[in-house]
Amino acid sequence: MLMLLTMSIIIILIAFITMFLGTILSKKTFFDREKNSPFECGFDPKSSARMSFSLHFFLIAIIFLIFDVEIALLLPIIMIIKSSNIMIWMTVTFFFILILLLGLYHEWNQGALNWVN
Repeated sequence: MLMLLTMSIIIILIAFITMFLGTILSKKTFFDREKNSPFECGFDPKSSARMSFSLHFFLIAIIFLIFDVEIALLLPIIMIIKSSNIMIWMTVTFFFILILLLGLYHEWNQGALNWVN
């Protein structure tokens, strides 16, 4: 038990030291006007370098990521069909897919999947 506690303290100390050194060594200085400009070529930019993005595109990307992760969670379900009880497997799989379909229906009903409003 003492060895586990010692190892945990050492791991936490290494993590904190690494984070502390990372914050100290990664400080940027913003004293030079040319370094602050979006293009370091010596010319003043004619417009802002930061362009706004579509919030709707961002929401579609988030929905895609959520359902992409869910597909990655579905793959192990197929692999464990032989080593599990078939009734429990079917129940868990049914509820998992039902939750996914309800989430998709909710997003579709709210209009989040319509690209043009």
